[in-house]
Amino acid sequence: MNPYITSLRLRTLPLSVAGIILGSGLAYQDLSTFHTFRSFSEGDKNFQLSTFILAVCTALCLQILSNLSNELGDAQKGTDSDQHGREAYGLQAGTITQKQMKGMILLFIGLAMVSGLALLWAAFGSLLCTQSLAFISLGALAIIGAMTYTLGKHSYGYIGLGDLGVFLFFGLLSTIGSYYLQTQTVTWEVVWCGIAIGLPCVGVLNLNNIRDMQNDIMHGKRTFASLLGPVGARIYHYLLLLFCLMIFVIEGHYWVGCIVPIWAWHIRMLGTHNEMLDKQMPVLMFSTLGVSILALF
Repeated sequence: MNPYITSLRLRTLPLSVAGIILGSGLAYQDLSTFHTFRSFSEGDKNFQLSTFILAVCTALCLQILSNLSNELGDAQKGTDSDQHGREAYGLQAGTITQKQMKGMILLFIGLAMVSGLALLWAAFGSLLCTQSLAFISLGALAIIGAMTYTLGKHSYGYIGLGDLGVFLFFGLLSTIGSYYLQTQTVTWEVVWCGIAIGLPCVGVLNLNNIRDMQNDIMHGKRTFASLLGPVGARIYHYLLLLFCLMIFVIEGHYWVGCIVPIWAWHIRMLGTHNEMLDKQMPVLMFSTLGVSILALF
């Protein structure tokens, strides 16, 4: 496969849009049912397909930016120099240089900025209103967060804060932000749904960190999973999935229960087959996307 395509880590992309689909879907339901939300100078607020598409594009650009920055940061620190049980990406395999990787990072910073500004124009009709300026600030934080997980001297992924970053950006910001872009309001249901979908997103990172735990410890990367240890990290993983389901059910989104057989099998594989950890990554990613869709029924 083309080394550039490999470094994009395409299998992670479905996870980045789970919160967007959930927040936008909830907005569509509310707008279609009540027709009471007001835009700035218009009558009833309608669901905007262009806003949804641009939100997805922006999320994808940020996810790819995070993937590329993560690979460069780990390569510069030597963390990815000798790993087993996973695919070797471009820098680790020696098929991409650090200069080329930096060029790709700059490209996706630009794409994320263009897509994000177009999104705000579509949602609010102006880049200078209070809402746009607030989202521009959040977008800047998202770009910084995507880049500094492992990149730089003070990368937060090396001090056990990666889980918090994923929860905030993939869960709360993604879900609540996409809902607000459509409705210009926030409800408690959306907040709780953002919390719920953020938990399995954290689970994906935790699964990655369980897989890489020994290598990370060797290279001074103190992830939350390594702080918990192999057993503690697995218990933490189970609780993330359990609380996700509990919150959705409490909020009345009963169809998410359809995912229980898949997650039960996933947990069984996680507990008994260490060599299967990498293969369980797409299982959890796509099932998390499935949960975001099931929650809309």
